[in-house]
Amino acid sequence: MSNPARWKLVLGSPADADNTIPMSVDYGRMDEVLTALYDQDSTERKAGLGASSPRVSRWLGDIRQYFPSSVVAVMQKDAMERLGLQQMLLEPEILRTVQADVHLVGLLMSLGRVMPAKVKHTAREVVQRVVQELEQKLSNPLRQAVQGALSRAVRNPRPRYHEINWTATIRANLKHYQPSYKTLIPEKLVGYGKRGQALKEIVLCVDQSGSMASSVVYAGVFGAVLASVRAVRTHMVVFDTAVADLTQDLKDPVDLLFGIQLGGGTDINRAIAYCQQLITRPTDTILVLISDLYEGGNSAELLKRAATLKAAGVTFVVLLALSDDGAPSFDRHLAEKLAAMGIPSFACTPDKFPGLMAAAIQGKELQQFM
Repeated sequence: MSNPARWKLVLGSPADADNTIPMSVDYGRMDEVLTALYDQDSTERKAGLGASSPRVSRWLGDIRQYFPSSVVAVMQKDAMERLGLQQMLLEPEILRTVQADVHLVGLLMSLGRVMPAKVKHTAREVVQRVVQELEQKLSNPLRQAVQGALSRAVRNPRPRYHEINWTATIRANLKHYQPSYKTLIPEKLVGYGKRGQALKEIVLCVDQSGSMASSVVYAGVFGAVLASVRAVRTHMVVFDTAVADLTQDLKDPVDLLFGIQLGGGTDINRAIAYCQQLITRPTDTILVLISDLYEGGNSAELLKRAATLKAAGVTFVVLLALSDDGAPSFDRHLAEKLAAMGIPSFACTPDKFPGLMAAAIQGKELQQFM
């Protein structure tokens, strides 16, 4: 990168203290928006966005004009952390300008208690847009993985015509192909489980502490998709030091997300105790605990409950994160204790979640999935 102007963009104002490097109009504007966010000395910030809504709106518009969406997301997050931009999000005109993503939805959820009424409608529109984008991207892979896993995990040996799984039936009877008749004569039929029957129960138990914001958003979307699969009965439970059952809100993930209050402490033991009451068919139940395992409640009691559930036949897995945010911080000691019981703990990116659920439904060893 021999271009001096580009070096200045990378290194900031100190790389051109005398302001002698010529800048094109676009590079000049890029330099201004970067300076407003990142240039600071050892004692105080040299530049900033200030408290002016028009200035913030212009800055947000400029970064979207000059940088790709992936960079915009990083700069917005930095602005929220370094310059207190989250306070400006309580203005509808600012909120409309921000590029919406999972992190913004998490921030809006955390601001729910202090959000003025004039902003709530705009905030809901932003969350709705992000949820729709996530559903378009993630719903089909999850639905196909779950339905495919169910068809393989549950067989109906005496299916009626409308219950026949033709793909599985043909595959199982290929050896009975009759060359002279140019047809296949099936010896046995392979069918799906009966329609309307809940073949599996899935309990999503989600930690709503502030550090789990992105995971909560993805869990809400995935929960809504799972709830739309008729052969699966899905529960959605969120917790901090209290427990809330949001299963009835799964039909509308936007309502569900606005019903979650990020922040507070963590009592995993209390949450698992509640989930334990929901489980009526242990061997047909998959319990997914989404938490970094920093337990503020009774760890010893939590481990006893986990052992009881595992012994009863529940498929129990811990997701330390359900996001693209990178390696999470988590309680390694508690994770090791759970792993010793055969309960795996690992981070999972959203694109891997459908495969995880398919593996769990089919009863595969989830340690191998890691």
